[in-house]
Amino acid sequence: MSNRDGAEADRDADDARVLARLHTVEEAAEWIGTTLDEQTTCAELARFLCRHLCDAAAVELLTEPGTGARTPSPAALTRVATAGLVKVLEAQFPDEGPGRPEDASPSLRALDEERLVTMAAVLPGGRSAEAVAAPLLAYGHRYGVLLALRAGGSFAEHETATVHYLARLTATRLAHARRYAAVQRTAMDLQRALLAEPGRPHPNLELATRYLPSGTSALVGGDWFETVRLHYGRTLLVMGDVMGHGLDAAVDMNAYRSHLRYVASTDLPPHRVLRQLDAAVAEEEARRPATCLLARVDPARGLAAFASAGHLPPAVIGPEGATALIDVPVGPPLGTGVGGYELVTRAVTPAETLLMFTDGLIERRGEDIDASLSRLAKMRLPAGAGVEQVLDEVLLRLDGLHAEDDVAILAARMRHHPGAAPAGPVES
Repeated sequence: MSNRDGAEADRDADDARVLARLHTVEEAAEWIGTTLDEQTTCAELARFLCRHLCDAAAVELLTEPGTGARTPSPAALTRVATAGLVKVLEAQFPDEGPGRPEDASPSLRALDEERLVTMAAVLPGGRSAEAVAAPLLAYGHRYGVLLALRAGGSFAEHETATVHYLARLTATRLAHARRYAAVQRTAMDLQRALLAEPGRPHPNLELATRYLPSGTSALVGGDWFETVRLHYGRTLLVMGDVMGHGLDAAVDMNAYRSHLRYVASTDLPPHRVLRQLDAAVAEEEARRPATCLLARVDPARGLAAFASAGHLPPAVIGPEGATALIDVPVGPPLGTGVGGYELVTRAVTPAETLLMFTDGLIERRGEDIDASLSRLAKMRLPAGAGVEQVLDEVLLRLDGLHAEDDVAILAARMRHHPGAAPAGPVES
């Protein structure tokens, strides 16, 4: 082969390596970081490396992201993902530097020096191996380290460059996941703070509430409940759900709650409360629509008056535990400015429990809403159960802890109270 033919062959080989590396990094961008879960992302990185570049891989994360101010200790790293041959992961590294055995760890060196480190290793049985450690660096923070090992061979320069790229790619995915988690925590804290102190009902009403964030989603919803004391011993019960998720939904939920408290203080009947609330919110163009169910409970008369703005109907649980849905005319969601809410009144006894909830409690993916409501209506709860037990049973039987959306639920029961205030005038 002539020198010219040899040079062309080398160029062809280089071009093939470049194309192969491009294909690998393109595939990595698709397969690493498919979720916002840190451990899943790290597991995807380890598996991807073992498919393409090495015999074993491990990913270790720092307990808290570091900025390079100090050298991390071995205890600061937690191994969260591994892939490949177990024996290769048991490789030992020779000490480098007298009196500094920590230098034997390529992971700590890579983090300390914030650069890729290549080191010889010895496998159980004496077989040689090579390790490449790459720090997980992004936006000035150290998130951990990636360790790739190959038995009986070494990494080529273009392969170590690929390892370094994958470490940087994963670090950016981890940074985004932690930023998103911080926003989620802020929204959750806001929502819990808002729901932690609902208004106190009159003593003639027994009340229990629950709020459960979704266990399958990283998003926070705008589900909420409220109670407002009215004149003549009556209490207004409120269940609402702002459309959408995230911090904006939680903020809008607070705005709806504030509007409702103000309008409800005028002691209007539920359908007129919804009408005024709808008109007020419709003037705020940035506000998201919301569904809302109101129930004004009047123990002195043994009556409950309902009005709905696009919300699911309430249920009533009888003294023997049978469940029945209450037929409430459904008006448009709040914020549309359309209005058109109707009032329906039903007798309620102290032996019955009123149940109000958001759609996360009953809705299931791919299931018709009528079938979801029917499942609730067919439930038979323990006779004589208290309001707290009612909520526990309902959440257990409908698997509320694993709902696909946030769940807010409220149970209320009239309590006999000899000193109750006299009944007020009938309103329409």
